[in-house]
Amino acid sequence: MIPFSGSYRPEDTVFLLKPLRLEMVDVNAKERLIQSGARHYSEMLSPEQAPSPRYLTLFELLVDRYASRLAAEILALARYLAGTRPRQVTVVSLARAGTPVGALLARALRWLGRTDVHHYSISIIRDRGIDENALAFILRNVGRAPAGLAFVDGWTAKGVIGEELHWALKRWNAHQPEPLEEALHVVSDIGGVADVAATYDDYAIPSGTLNATVSGLTSRSILNEAIGPNDFHGCVFYEEFEPHDRSGWFLDRVAGYFAAAEPVSLRRDSEERRERHQAMTSFLSRLHARYRVSDRNFVKPGVAEATRVLLRRLPGLLLLRAADHPDVEHLRLLAEEKQVPIVIDPAMPIQATALIEDLS
Repeated sequence: MIPFSGSYRPEDTVFLLKPLRLEMVDVNAKERLIQSGARHYSEMLSPEQAPSPRYLTLFELLVDRYASRLAAEILALARYLAGTRPRQVTVVSLARAGTPVGALLARALRWLGRTDVHHYSISIIRDRGIDENALAFILRNVGRAPAGLAFVDGWTAKGVIGEELHWALKRWNAHQPEPLEEALHVVSDIGGVADVAATYDDYAIPSGTLNATVSGLTSRSILNEAIGPNDFHGCVFYEEFEPHDRSGWFLDRVAGYFAAAEPVSLRRDSEERRERHQAMTSFLSRLHARYRVSDRNFVKPGVAEATRVLLRRLPGLLLLRAADHPDVEHLRLLAEEKQVPIVIDPAMPIQATALIEDLS
């Protein structure tokens, strides 16, 4: 098991993932295999594409729009981690949506004067848990203090990965000698389900609009027959996308606003969080009833999750709260390219939702 940094600098990110060479599966074929139960989504990858010039322009406009805001929210999380972890801070991001956020947190903590910061990005997979080999490596091979670990993701929506994390850490704490805090820290908690968050707003966090080219050129994590019992979970490293890579550029742009960032109050257990959770729960119930959705995993709420559906799944419908908001311009472009119907729903508590096509 050899850590690597993808296209990031080692001080920004260390991936505890096993690079694989993987035969890609067509999106339609992959969707049929997932929905039939023949294969788990974590066993396969569809080919990724480099962003088109038009799409990349929209990404860069979102960076211009939100780099300052994101810097302030990252600093709020960093100050919280610095205050609750006096000895060491070990940022453990959940690959790959959490990876750019984890890298920014590491930079922010160092900017605040903490020199004891490490950032590792590890795999967690729905229904299959967290990579315990990676956790053991951080704690036992590197020797990081258990009390310093903080689990980080980019955002939450329905809370599926948050549930997976809490279950996995309870299992770890019941069977392993190093006690770990069972908490998830995110930038945006649109479903009111995270333990610590900087905002409840559904906005276009720029790193949520690209795939590998803002995540160190790595794929999402893989758990299939190529992963042995002592291996880290796997990934594909897309070196062919190096000319299109914006991973380091994105970190530099956001970190450049640390000095001017206005203070942001963190969201933790609060009435606002409960109201947010209730709003999301009610919305999802209405959505399931209106569109007769048979599987909760077919509904992907929020700008970032909708983007992922349109980039790498088989989308059946895109719902937008407002058609002309700049945060969803990239979604309209993707929907146009893939001929996905769009419905405007001004009553949504979030900006966007995508429904995966039900092949049954």
